[in-house]
Amino acid sequence: MSMNHIRPWRDIARRKSRQIFVGPVAVGGDAPISVQTMTNTLTSDAPATIRQILAAAEAGADIVRVSCPDEASTRAMKEIVRESPVPLVADIHFHYRRAIEAAEAGAACLRINPGNIGSKSRVHDVISAARDHGCSIRIGVNAGSLEKHLLEKYGEPCPQAMIESGLEHIRILEDHDFFNFKISVKASDVFMSAAAYQGLAEATDAPIHLGITEAGGLTSGTIKSAIGLGSLLWAGIGDTIRVSLSADPVQEVKVGFEILKSLGLRHRGVSIVSCPSCARQGFDVISTVAALEKRLEHIHIPISLSIIGCVVNGPGEALMTDIGFTGGGAGSGMVYLAGSQDHKLGNEGMIDHIVELVERRAAELAARDQAAE
Repeated sequence: MSMNHIRPWRDIARRKSRQIFVGPVAVGGDAPISVQTMTNTLTSDAPATIRQILAAAEAGADIVRVSCPDEASTRAMKEIVRESPVPLVADIHFHYRRAIEAAEAGAACLRINPGNIGSKSRVHDVISAARDHGCSIRIGVNAGSLEKHLLEKYGEPCPQAMIESGLEHIRILEDHDFFNFKISVKASDVFMSAAAYQGLAEATDAPIHLGITEAGGLTSGTIKSAIGLGSLLWAGIGDTIRVSLSADPVQEVKVGFEILKSLGLRHRGVSIVSCPSCARQGFDVISTVAALEKRLEHIHIPISLSIIGCVVNGPGEALMTDIGFTGGGAGSGMVYLAGSQDHKLGNEGMIDHIVELVERRAAELAARDQAAE
């Protein structure tokens, strides 16, 4: 029995949202939950930005956001869009001309709050540009940049203020007969974010972009994002996610997929089940898992792999994974394939052999999928 088999008690009933498109990527409805990240290079440096986008795409990113703070950035967008294998979101704040330029340059989506870009005529011009160039829009409400009138009304950032801000921006777009949008209500506080998203999910059928903003470094930010995004996704809320880390964008993509994989919402690459190790271990579990994670990064086909140090839990975990290795005695262990004992394997050369087994299984699954098409 494989981990990829979803049992009824693990099913998540996703909130029903309408579907939009970010370039060719469907967001909302019954589309898979997409994973996003954002470049941190100067967008005006097109080669550096393209390198980051390519690395993020290789890691599995479905969508990449690029900040466009000035005209030099939007000028570079044409080349960046041309070289990107994934659709790009142009991140715009306040200046309506940058939004129009980004749409003209080929951005698939504009991240902009329509209520913050000035007069009604400017709002009209941006929405017209989005419509003319096939751009969707993401309304991006952030607890740290709420409108003055809402801060005066509520006294401080809070979920109610964030929801009200989002609904005001939605109203502007819908008054212009524009419905090709998604929305986020982010805060660095997990509780505030979760409450805002829960309220928003009840108030609109727009697709929701999930994120805990400014979550922190790799370790602390991963934990905060896993708690915040995980709880919302478990409740069925969320159509696309971005994990915000003070780290390489590739790490954001990896963490995003791990969150989705842990909930059975998305499967990509090798999922390793491994023990923390103890005195019973028949081999060095920690170094083995670290080596396997590195050497199996190139596998995109969903495969489950258990690496357990001893026979206490090893055989049971192997029942639920595609491939398993359980440590035994005298410098060897047991290899399991599809939950059944298959052959003994010495600890020496174990990593190479497991990599070979995973690659072989990935090739079989890829061939099967291709034949089914």
